[in-house]
Parts: sequence; structure tokens; C-alpha cells
Amino acid sequence: MSGTAVLLSCAVLAGEHEVMAQFAAARDDEYGEVIDKCEDFQAQVRKEYVAEHFTYAELEENEVDLIKLRNWLAKITDRDVFGAAGRAAAENALAACERTLEEYAARVYAEEAESR
Repeated sequence: MSGTAVLLSCAVLAGEHEVMAQFAAARDDEYGEVIDKCEDFQAQVRKEYVAEHFTYAELEENEVDLIKLRNWLAKITDRDVFGAAGRAAAENALAACERTLEEYAARVYAEEAESR
């Protein structure tokens, strides 16, 4: 791959607040999507508990989903140059998913150990 890049610097003559608000609103929308997907993740893990699916395969599938959420949030925070308000809620939702997966993993390991 090859290519070129140009880096420009500029000053806002008017409307700086509006531009920053638009960037923040766009990031808040993305953070909201992450939160929605985190809720879906939580529901999926609850479904595994209800169905009593405590297998390594299910754990691995959920780990992959969590990695996707982490990567997605990282990309959004990289774009969040003005510090949108929704970031903390998205980070908290992801942290809750991480705790849920840790608890599920512990249950999977316990169930697998009992079956031996």
C-alpha cells in the first residue's frame, strides 16, 4: 500500500461551539449504540444461564462478542476529541459486560470441572 497524507491546521472563525456540539452529538449517538449492544450482550449471557449452556464453546463465542464491543468503543473514543458526555455511560456498560463474562466464565469452569 502506498499513499500520501496532508495535515492542515485551521482556526474556527465563527460557530466553534456548534461544530463541537455536532461532533459531541455524533459521538453520543455512537456511545448509545454501544450501550444498546452491551444490553444485548447481557441478555445473551442471561439466556445462556436460563438454558444452562455452560460450555467452553458458548464462553468463547461470548468472549469474541466482548472483544468486538471493546474494539468498537476504542474506535469511538479515538474519534471523541471533544469529550462527549456519553463516554462514561458506555465505558460503564462495557465494564458491566466484562464482569458478567467473568462470572459466566467461572460458572463454565465449575460446570466443566463437575462433569469430569
